[in-house]
Amino acid sequence: MSSYAAKPWLALYDDAMLATSQATPASTLQAFRRAVERAPEVTALGYFDARLSYRDVDDLSNGVANHLRSRGFGRGDRLAIMLQNIPQFVLALLGAWKLGAVAVPVNPMYRERELSHVLADASVSAIVCSETAWHDFVGAAVTASSVGIRLTTSELEFQHRNDPRVLKQVERQLPKDADDLLDAARLAGVAAPADPRLEPDDLALISYTSGTSGEPKGAINTHGNIAINAATLGNFSGLPHGCVIFGLAPLFHITGMVCQIASAIDIEGTLALAYRFDPGVVLDALMEYRPAYMVGPSTAYMALMAQPDVSPEHFSSFQLLYSGGAPLPPAVVDTFRERFGHYIRNGYGLTETTAGCIVVPASMQAPIDPESGTISIGIPVPDTTVWILDDNGNEVPFGEPGEIVVDGPMVVPGYWNKPAETEAALPGNRMHTGDIGFMDAEGWVYVVDRKKDMINASGFKVWPREVEDVLYTHPAVREAAVVGVPDSYRGETVKAYVSLRPGEPAAAKELITYCRQRLAAYKYPREVELLDELPKTVTGKILRRELRSRAEQP
Repeated sequence: MSSYAAKPWLALYDDAMLATSQATPASTLQAFRRAVERAPEVTALGYFDARLSYRDVDDLSNGVANHLRSRGFGRGDRLAIMLQNIPQFVLALLGAWKLGAVAVPVNPMYRERELSHVLADASVSAIVCSETAWHDFVGAAVTASSVGIRLTTSELEFQHRNDPRVLKQVERQLPKDADDLLDAARLAGVAAPADPRLEPDDLALISYTSGTSGEPKGAINTHGNIAINAATLGNFSGLPHGCVIFGLAPLFHITGMVCQIASAIDIEGTLALAYRFDPGVVLDALMEYRPAYMVGPSTAYMALMAQPDVSPEHFSSFQLLYSGGAPLPPAVVDTFRERFGHYIRNGYGLTETTAGCIVVPASMQAPIDPESGTISIGIPVPDTTVWILDDNGNEVPFGEPGEIVVDGPMVVPGYWNKPAETEAALPGNRMHTGDIGFMDAEGWVYVVDRKKDMINASGFKVWPREVEDVLYTHPAVREAAVVGVPDSYRGETVKAYVSLRPGEPAAAKELITYCRQRLAAYKYPREVELLDELPKTVTGKILRRELRSRAEQP
């Protein structure tokens, strides 16, 4: 029987993974103040042609805090931030933290019903959003809520390029019933508010999960969760001090919050932003900012590879490339390395683990399981224990699949105002992830799939990821997603949705044959449907649930 408590992965560690150049701060706000003191003129935020130093960001976020305080907003109050990857997101976040308040990052792709749920559930009293979103639907949702402090801003601020690929050329129109964030901040002055003396256990974020099962739940990430994990991941992945991080992941997402905002602050580096993901704009930004580090979903790397003018030079500045948030097919890793000379490393985490908790170290490459062809997601980071448990909560042997369970300083204390859901997901303060995976005897962890995505074909278990990994080895396949669909004979059968690479034709029948030659008879897809694009979340995760609904429609 395995013994996960023995932590076999520790034998893989080297000194660099554990080294710390300074004591981990109690909060990212404390790390930010350290950066302002040490490197006030260093660029903290880049946005197209705009450059904001740490001093600039400190002054403007002081103004945000002062304005909010003048409106009666203070410690423990909740500020919803519904913005794309623009500097104002960071200004609002720091402004809230400077008052001891709590930020509620909101997916800017939410619509009125979803936003209304978050505003009510978190008892939000202030909101920052774009002017466009306010006029679109946010104003109506806020008016119907108890949110009294309303701030808007424009993606056109700071920069002057107004790239038409991502920034709409619209005439700005300040809402009559909301204040302009930057005007309010500048009028409120740059004097620093009183130190809120944040402690590691103080609440920093209410981060809403994607809501794949019922309404989204608000995970409560503490300041300690964020600060400790930013420092841990930086050491573990060898993040160079003072480097440029490119903001590929959305800032509202826990990956963007920890691996981009908090990590950049922790290393006194620069975070380069480009509003929202557009492959051509990203490639331009990589040439301009020459970043050393980037993390994002595998689908984003696939989109970058598909650009006709992409070249190795676009990635020549990088020291580290990481993937997370969506499965990373080994074929994508191999193709990227062949074309651009860089190895993409895996990382795994949840909102509830405050981003990564299992990561491939910078000094290593992930092994591939010889039986399934699955690439490892990494090894547990320091001070973290991972177990693989069966349905009864018992440890399974190394190499056997079960639910991935995590305990460590990055695990949240629970969900906002949901004690029953907290107890179900976090019994004994251990996060039961809902992901099925296994660990080998050395401590490398592999994700098989989500529990709920398993396909039962004639009594045989089929994990979609195994089929998807085979499809990704076909030279014409750009993206693939596999779901189970009702079948009168088998109960369920396997169906694949595929998008193709530009200029690489392939027929559905050809792809079925390709899989049949490489998979057991019960695993290969009986049907393949070709789509121009597969549906995704804003973080790049392919939405299998939408594809299942599509398959079930008559």
